[in-house]
Amino acid sequence: MREPLRSRTGRGVSIAVIDSGAHPNHPHLGLLAGGVAFTPDGREHDDLTDRLGHGTAVTAAIQEKAPGARVHVARVFHDELATSARTLARAIDWTAERGCRLANLSLGTPRQSRIEVLQPAVERAARAGTIVIAAYSHEGRLQLPGSLPGALGVCLDWDLPRHGVRVGHRDGRRVLHASGYPRPIPGVPPTRNLSGISFAVANATGILALALDLFPEAQGRTAALEALDALERVRMS
Repeated sequence: MREPLRSRTGRGVSIAVIDSGAHPNHPHLGLLAGGVAFTPDGREHDDLTDRLGHGTAVTAAIQEKAPGARVHVARVFHDELATSARTLARAIDWTAERGCRLANLSLGTPRQSRIEVLQPAVERAARAGTIVIAAYSHEGRLQLPGSLPGALGVCLDWDLPRHGVRVGHRDGRRVLHASGYPRPIPGVPPTRNLSGISFAVANATGILALALDLFPEAQGRTAALEALDALERVRMS
């Protein structure tokens, strides 16, 4: 991790994790700021319990790096890691309406037909000051919403440490590169733990929260990337 970030905790940065919820008693999770769950038809309820484990692991990876951030949960997955584009758009809107700085979507779809639903949600979030962070590509295929204009896409880089992130370019756009390993579980080899692009997104979100803690005036996707660029220049000098 870059030296200027070592004393930062993500304090003052609010994050929404749009995923399968969270297990409130998991030892890797800190305090949560609450949240909401959405049924497939977009109705809201208050059962945030994660029955799949994915959202808990993603949240743990974020809180490991930014324990001072205020984390909200938006549960869109229930019995499987699948949901509708309209439910995702509703969750993004919910995140923006509550003024969250970051919306972590450790997910994606290659179906370009979903653009007409997801692009307006990303644009609404950007206008509200919320940065949507999601997978840019997976197995060579562009993913939505991470590859949409206005979103901050993340690419997988197994060579980076879990506490590192790199600003790069893909298809003429600026993206983040991050490790795909989650927070380790004692006694469980990394090869048997969850891993992949989901955790690259979560790792990038946690580190970006630290950068926004250091540069609270950075508003929006472009300013956030410039903050990370500034940290890279500090590290390289």
